[in-house]
Amino acid sequence: MKDFCIFILTHGRPDRVYTVKSLLAAGYTGDFYIVVDDEDATEGEYRKRYGNKVIVFDKKKVANETDEGDNFDDRRAIIYARNACFEIAKGLGVTYFMQLDDDYTAFVYKFDADKEFKESRIKSLDANLKALLKFYTGTTALSVAIAQNGDFIGGRKSGSAKFKLKRKAMNTFICSTERPFKFFGRINEDVNTYTNLASRGGLFLTVPNVAIIQKQTQSNAGGMTELYLDSGTYVKSFYSVMYSPSSVDIMMMGEKHRRLHHRVKWKCAVPKIIDEGYKLWQDQRK
Repeated sequence: MKDFCIFILTHGRPDRVYTVKSLLAAGYTGDFYIVVDDEDATEGEYRKRYGNKVIVFDKKKVANETDEGDNFDDRRAIIYARNACFEIAKGLGVTYFMQLDDDYTAFVYKFDADKEFKESRIKSLDANLKALLKFYTGTTALSVAIAQNGDFIGGRKSGSAKFKLKRKAMNTFICSTERPFKFFGRINEDVNTYTNLASRGGLFLTVPNVAIIQKQTQSNAGGMTELYLDSGTYVKSFYSVMYSPSSVDIMMMGEKHRRLHHRVKWKCAVPKIIDEGYKLWQDQRK
C-alpha cells in the first residue's frame, strides 16, 4: 500500500515482538518498522534481528513535549513512542500509519459472511487495511482502531457485538500526519486521549468487525509490564479520571479477581448532535 506503513512500538523484548509474525501470517505485505527509544538497553538486539526496519527516537526530547500528568520522572511508558510516530512518519514521507503494540498473536474476524458472531483468522490483512483507510479518510476522525478481543467478553451480549462503531480507540491507532494530535497522561494514555479530546469535538472510532488477540499484559515481561506491576490498576485508572473528571469514574471489575478499572460515561463525555425535529418543534411553538 502506498503512503502507508505500520509502526510496531516496543521496548526491552527484541525476542518477543510477536506482532511481526502475526502480521505476516495475516497476509500483510506492506512496510513496517520497529520503533524503539534511545533509552532501550536492548536496541542492539533489535538491530540484529530487524536491521534497517528499526527506528530509534529521542525519548527525553519527546517527554519534554508531552503532558505526562505527573512529576514522577519515570519514562517506562508507551506514550512517548505514540507521540514520536507523527514526526517519524513525516521523516519517512508517509501520510498514513498504524500504531501497533508488539504483543499481538493474531488478527481475526469477529463475524462471518452471514453476520454470525464467529471468530476466524484473517488471511487478507492488506484488503482489510485498505478498507479501514478508505473509511478513515472518508471521516473527520482523528484516529480509527480495530477491536481488542477483550471487547467481546460476553459474546453476543457484549457492547462490541451490538454496535457497528464505538466512540473509542485503543491499541491499534490508524493516524495521519495531516490530522496530528498528542497523547497525554503517562499511563492509560489511550483512554485519557480519546475521552478528553472527544469532549472537545475530536472523533475516535473503533470498528468491531475485526480484532487483535494479544498476550495478557502482565504475562509478557518488558514493555510496560513492570510499570503496571509497580503501580497497579488503581493509579492507571485514575489518570483518566484526572483528565476527564466529568465523564470518567472508577468501578470494580472482574468476578474472581476483583480490581479497579475506569468507566466512561459517554452521555457526559462528548458533544451531542440535536435532531432537526427539535428545531421544527421549537419553530411551531413560536
